Amino acid sequence: MKNPQLLKGLLEGCILKLISDGETYGYELVENLKKYGFRDISEGTVYPLLIRLKKNKLLNSKDRESPYGPKRKYYSLSEEGEKELESFYRTWRELCNVIDLIFKDYEGGEH
Repeated sequence: MKNPQLLKGLLEGCILKLISDGETYGYELVENLKKYGFRDISEGTVYPLLIRLKKNKLLNSKDRESPYGPKRKYYSLSEEGEKELESFYRTWRELCNVIDLIFKDYEGGEH
């Protein structure tokens, strides 16, 4: 995905969705995002978002021991995070429907 401004808004919703699938930590989240196609995503992009989502009370976190080194911070959705995820998804579906209508007869650059 090449549009960084568009990506910022979508990434938050995608992060909430992935966390709703089960507790996860930052590095694992980055790897999952890459697996889904966010190839250029980095920890430097994701960690500030996690901090902001936690500050906004959308995430809970717990520190847990790791067999591979220092403790890891595991994230889960708070009740507010669940509501935000639902709101994001509703808005996303509405937006997709509108864009599909606008582009229904678009032939990919042909006029």
